[in-house]
Amino acid sequence: MVFEKKMIMYGEPDDEEEEAPAEEEEEEEDMVDPLETIRAKCEASEHCAHTRERLEACTARVGSRSHTEEECTEELFDFLHARDHCVAHKLFHSVK
Repeated sequence: MVFEKKMIMYGEPDDEEEEAPAEEEEEEEDMVDPLETIRAKCEASEHCAHTRERLEACTARVGSRSHTEEECTEELFDFLHARDHCVAHKLFHSVK
C-alpha cells in the first residue's frame, strides 16, 4: 500500500528521465560497426555476389511453392562461407 501511495503522489516519471535513453539511442545509430562495413564490401565481391544470387533464386523458388520439402540451407551456407572467408582475409591482413 505504501508503494501505491507514492506512485499516486509522485505520478509519472520526469520527462528528463525519458529523454536520456532517446539520446543514447541516437548516439548508437551514428556508430558504425567496422565488421558490418567489411561484410558489406565482401558481399559486393564477385564470388559472394554469385552465391547470393543462388541463395536468392532458391529462396524465390521455395517461396513461390505452397508445399515443398526443398530448403535453401546449402545455398545459405555457401553464401555465408564465401562472405566470412572474404571478411577473415581482409580483417586478419589488417591486424598486426
